[in-house]
Amino acid sequence: MKAVLIGLGMVADTHLAALRDNRAGVTLKGVLARDPARMAAFAEKAADQLGHAVTLYDNVRAVADDPEIAFAIVTTPPDARHDVVTTLAAAGKPVLMEKPVERTLAAATTLVETCEAAAVPLGIVFQHRMRAASRALAEQVAAGTLGDLVAVEIRVPWWREQAYYDSPGRGSYARDGGGVMITQAIHTLDLALWLLGPVAEVQAMMGRTALHRLEAEDWAGATLRFRSGAFGTLYATTAAYPGGAESLTLHGTRGSAHLAEGVLDLRLMDGRTERIGASAATGGGADPMAFTHAWHQSVLEDFALALCNGHPPAATGREALAVHAVIDAMERSHATGQRIEVTQP
Repeated sequence: MKAVLIGLGMVADTHLAALRDNRAGVTLKGVLARDPARMAAFAEKAADQLGHAVTLYDNVRAVADDPEIAFAIVTTPPDARHDVVTTLAAAGKPVLMEKPVERTLAAATTLVETCEAAAVPLGIVFQHRMRAASRALAEQVAAGTLGDLVAVEIRVPWWREQAYYDSPGRGSYARDGGGVMITQAIHTLDLALWLLGPVAEVQAMMGRTALHRLEAEDWAGATLRFRSGAFGTLYATTAAYPGGAESLTLHGTRGSAHLAEGVLDLRLMDGRTERIGASAATGGGADPMAFTHAWHQSVLEDFALALCNGHPPAATGREALAVHAVIDAMERSHATGQRIEVTQP
């Protein structure tokens, strides 16, 4: 099964490592990027690691017309997604895409509906779902170990140096669609929705601290009410020097669970405790790429198997709209100062 990598941002090397080590039989046939020199250099490096030549594509139409390409991995900035995905979908090429789907809920919905209308699988790289501890927590929730979930604490105390935001377009609405919520905290918020179900309403404040110069927010706080009746608090920032691991804490009628740094701690009201997983870096400090490629590898392998077996990938485009809807509601709540009902995708 041959794939193409479209976009060569910071995460490109992570995808290359995932392609190199994957056990699903996926090979990288080629790459496509806006900068020809960068594309050529990456292809040479990829060839060295993979042991075979890597094709350079001139444009997305060439990718769409290549019958050997089974699917595309899209890692472009959010503002460069629409034409790429539309062209691939029209050619029947499945897409595995980095989060977010697009810059706004409306634009994300359009892309998802485009793929659905063409019956083309669209998978989103929510690699945090693939961590062993995250999957163990999902199993514990499904088994009722924690009882009925009543509350959740979502924390993303990350740090980014100003140099990170000095990159053209980073932290802008035009390129990224926002700041810390849509770029960083989207992962942990997605985990919360994956475990607790949809959010009914939010009240939020968002803004820029004195530590950064960017257009969008580097700090966000919100209270959430889930459809299930559970309540939630969210704190997310890239201004928490030197940066810490994101965490998710669930409280239920039978006990609590704390998930952080790849480790799950269960504390049950009957006195039982259990620790699952092993500590791992998550990219919460100055180096955004300080994390293992194993989670991306798991996403890649799952997507390939989904295509082979005809079942949905671990995180579909349609599912990703749920987290976009919460972020959209947070932005509207901040703008109006009011509690906002979340639009359900």
